[in-house]
Amino acid sequence: MNSMTNRMTYSGYTARMDFDPDDKIIVGRVIDIDDIITFHGASVTEFEVAFKTAVDGYIHACERLGQTADKPASGRLMLRVSPVVHAAAVKASARSGQSLNKWAEKVLGQAAHA
Repeated sequence: MNSMTNRMTYSGYTARMDFDPDDKIIVGRVIDIDDIITFHGASVTEFEVAFKTAVDGYIHACERLGQTADKPASGRLMLRVSPVVHAAAVKASARSGQSLNKWAEKVLGQAAHA
């Protein structure tokens, strides 16, 4: 299947749009969350309505089940650390030639995948 990929957002969720030339529909899946939310439409308008309906239905179902709906991470992370740790991180990032944000992203990424 050949496909063109685009993205659409709604209520903080992002959907990947893939055109299925065999069925002549746009197939969507919400990305960047663990839960699976899929939908489709025969046009961009139908796709958008199906996307919004799927997200709203997912949030409503989670509420009914007493569960927290999975949300994509924003990319913003606020940390409170001791001044000693902060100073050491600033020095380490300077030694590496990176901004503190880039250095912290690298270190956190390495720790998360360890």
